[in-house]
Amino acid sequence: MIKGISFLRPAGRAEVYDRLSSFFSALGFTSGKGWKEESSRGAAFLAPLGNLEFVDGQFPSTADVLVEVTALDAVHQAAETWLRAAGGNEAVARLSPVTETHWKSRIFTVEPEPGFAFSFWAWTDPLKGRPVAVEGDLSAEGMKFAIVVARWNAVITERLLEGALDALLRSGARRAEIQVVRVPGAWEIPAAARTVANLGKVDAIITLGCLLRGETAHYEAIYNEVSRGIGQSQQETGIPHSFGVLTCETLEQALNRAGIKAGNKGFEAAVAAIEMVSLRRKLVEGGAA
Repeated sequence: MIKGISFLRPAGRAEVYDRLSSFFSALGFTSGKGWKEESSRGAAFLAPLGNLEFVDGQFPSTADVLVEVTALDAVHQAAETWLRAAGGNEAVARLSPVTETHWKSRIFTVEPEPGFAFSFWAWTDPLKGRPVAVEGDLSAEGMKFAIVVARWNAVITERLLEGALDALLRSGARRAEIQVVRVPGAWEIPAAARTVANLGKVDAIITLGCLLRGETAHYEAIYNEVSRGIGQSQQETGIPHSFGVLTCETLEQALNRAGIKAGNKGFEAAVAAIEMVSLRRKLVEGGAA
């Protein structure tokens, strides 16, 4: 019967609301379904797991909202970067160092806005509570992306592009480090993606397009070549390519997958690209050891 748990925090002022939203986006939180009404608005941030805990005994010296993460040092660095950009050394002073706890974990507390404290923590044993795995994080800080988007079926692909940009910017990417490359149609996506990948100036490429069976007699032939070309470019260059090319029977199906009903596949492709860049860096730099 219980579905979920939410903690509501009144921001008080519009500028505080905007800064808190920016902070949690920069740390890689997945955005939930917020709201915007005449009298109020809300920004939701989701986590895979939620707990309501009661403590009998020594209470940890933390904020009342604790966020468990898998890469504590990376989150601490992302928080410091955001604070420094938002307010310089005065803001960074609201970030505590990472410390050990009596419950076999490491933790730090940060106030992105005075009066709004949050603690982030991770188990000292990296395998505690989760399977042995190397996973990518969802922070796009310091990453460079190219988005190759087809103009054909622009009513769909422009929505996919908006979703992809939204995901990247919410996750901490800088607009100056996102290159948008437009091509005539889906058929031209692999060639453009390969050219961008060969230049070696981006960390990942997001491919966006839309093929409708009802409008294209050779639909399957085009789709097979587009998917093969994108996959081959990724394998041969080593640059992650995320796949956001829709293959739909009707325009209605495509609209649903471009943000109407079934989420925005452009947003999802961008999130996948962020995670793959993070994962690749961990593997290349020895994170799998």
